[in-house]
Amino acid sequence: MKNIMTKTPSNTHINQSKPANNFIWSQDLETETADIETHPFGPVLPPDATVMMMGSFPPTADKWAMRFHYPNFQNDMWRIYGRVFFDDADYFRVGKEKRFDPERIRDFMFERGIASCPTVVQAIRETGNASDKYLTVVTPIALDKILTQVPKVEALFTTGGKATEVLLNMLDTPPAKSKYPKTNQHIDFPYKCADNSVKSESHDLTLYRLPSTSRAYPLALDKKVAAYREFFKKVGKL
Repeated sequence: MKNIMTKTPSNTHINQSKPANNFIWSQDLETETADIETHPFGPVLPPDATVMMMGSFPPTADKWAMRFHYPNFQNDMWRIYGRVFFDDADYFRVGKEKRFDPERIRDFMFERGIASCPTVVQAIRETGNASDKYLTVVTPIALDKILTQVPKVEALFTTGGKATEVLLNMLDTPPAKSKYPKTNQHIDFPYKCADNSVKSESHDLTLYRLPSTSRAYPLALDKKVAAYREFFKKVGKL
């Protein structure tokens, strides 16, 4: 196993004043070691959010172009959002620079009521990269605490198998893997809070799985855009 730690990236485009690593996760965590990393970005939780995007773990810091979710400039997440909502793949891009504007993205998410929260707070990269296939989950998200901050959320959506698996394993009766939603499918997500201190005991949610925005995922960008557009129409964001 390789010893990989999250380091401050040397990319000069990154504005160190942008919020990211100063976020403190409000849950019990394992002690961070040379193997165990803590997710560097805190959740984005607009109080009126009705939908929440849930990924797994970001790439290593040397791949960051900004200090925010989906930080790799080669990942198409924010291009897809730009095309879906503004018909402009570069809407969130900073001029001609190879980075997106995290503050503009955050403001948009608060305006549209779209939350973003990782499913994995701590993990071990077995091969030292961002591959979900070789990511060992150490500490999953404390979903109880997150849902109390976004009480209007009705839909969760993931963009990969790892996040989907982590969420479904939080259910009282996790479904067999053969019953997991495939890309562009959805299932009921009858999540019940395990924490007795949480006022709301249960949440009637729907879990959607959308295409990965990684360029390694073998689907044309236009088809990814179409899938996300259809989803956001379905949940009332378009």
